[in-house]
Amino acid sequence: MRRGNFRDDTVDYAAVGATQAPDLMTYPPERSIPAEESWRIGSGEARFQGAGEALMSWTAQRGAGLEISDVRPAAGPMYSGVSFDAEGHPIAPSRSEADLRYDADGTPYVAGGTTIRVDGRVKGLRADAELRVIFAIEEPRRIGFALGTVGESVVSGEESFMLEWHDNDEVWFTVRAFDAPSALMYRMFPGLMRRRRRELFTRYLRAISPLYATPA
Repeated sequence: MRRGNFRDDTVDYAAVGATQAPDLMTYPPERSIPAEESWRIGSGEARFQGAGEALMSWTAQRGAGLEISDVRPAAGPMYSGVSFDAEGHPIAPSRSEADLRYDADGTPYVAGGTTIRVDGRVKGLRADAELRVIFAIEEPRRIGFALGTVGESVVSGEESFMLEWHDNDEVWFTVRAFDAPSALMYRMFPGLMRRRRRELFTRYLRAISPLYATPA
């Protein structure tokens, strides 16, 4: 069976939060292509905290060669985004109030409900889009967020970025996504979507982990 869809009119797809479903790779949202990669990026609290700070200040996106602009935090102090447990049930936010932080350039950090504009190319393929932060998590051993497409993208879907500091002291970075083609080219040649996704995952890893800081 296909996953049930939860509608949110702020994004252009129905399965909001599905990047957190444990069976994403087996039962992706209808007509979408799922992807998932996990990498060990070091160990220890300092590594976890450093990577978390980078992740929540849009380093993965900027390191992927995407320009971040028009960052618009959600209106009101209490919105922290949609989050789901392993069974897909809505859960209370990890933080009751979003405390806005800013980087050295004055750009707000990731926060639930924030809308951003990204522009760029990946292997010559467009990566322009308006995106919404579906949820943001900052816990003692887990930091991350998910982005959903709002419009103007060649694909429709969601991607999540999660850092976990495990009990064995290892720090892992996991990126999960599902994309459905919006542009005609991607509907005709779905292999281009997979190529675009593979390159994005590689760039995200290089941006977050110094172990993989090799030229793009």
